[in-house]
Amino acid sequence: MKKGLFFIFLSLLLIFVNFSIFGQDLNKIIVDPKTKANMLIGYCSREGLKSEPFNEWFKEEYDNYIVDTLSLDSISKEKFKNLSILIIMGTWCGDSRREVPRFYKIIDELNFNEQNITLINVDRKMKVCDIDIDKFDISRVPTFIFFNKGEEIGRIIETPINTLEKDLIGIVPVK
Repeated sequence: MKKGLFFIFLSLLLIFVNFSIFGQDLNKIIVDPKTKANMLIGYCSREGLKSEPFNEWFKEEYDNYIVDTLSLDSISKEKFKNLSILIIMGTWCGDSRREVPRFYKIIDELNFNEQNITLINVDRKMKVCDIDIDKFDISRVPTFIFFNKGEEIGRIIETPINTLEKDLIGIVPVK
C-alpha cells in the first residue's frame, strides 16, 4: 500500500514539475518601466490583443483597415496555408499597434489557420525572459517571419516596403 501511494505521489509531483518547467504564461501583462502603462510580454494570442487596454488600438486598426483583396488574389492560398508565421511585436510600439491588427485582418481574409501563428511580445530592449529570440536577430518591431517547412522564406520588418499585401506577394508563392 505504501509503495502504491509513493508512486501516486511521485507521479503527481512529476506532473506538477512538468507544468512548472514547461508551462508558459499566455498573455502575460507587466508594467512598462518607461511609461508605467500595461504591456504584454512573452507568448500571446489574438485574445490578449483584444483584451483591455490593448483592445482599444487593436479594434480601431483592425476595423478601419481596408484589405487589398485584389493583391491577395494573386497569392496561392493553398501554399499560404502551409506556412507558419512568427510575429514579434511590442504593445508599446506604434508600428506594432498599427501593423499587427492589419495583418490579422489580412490573414482572416485569407482564411489562414491561426494555429500556425506564434506571437511573442518583447520589451523595449527587444527581450523577453524565458524565451530565447536572439536566433531571430530582431532589431525592430513588429517583425513578421514566414516559414515554409521550418525554413525562413521572408520577413516584413517594422513597416512594409509597399503594403502588407504586396510585401506578402514577394514572400508567399503566387498562383
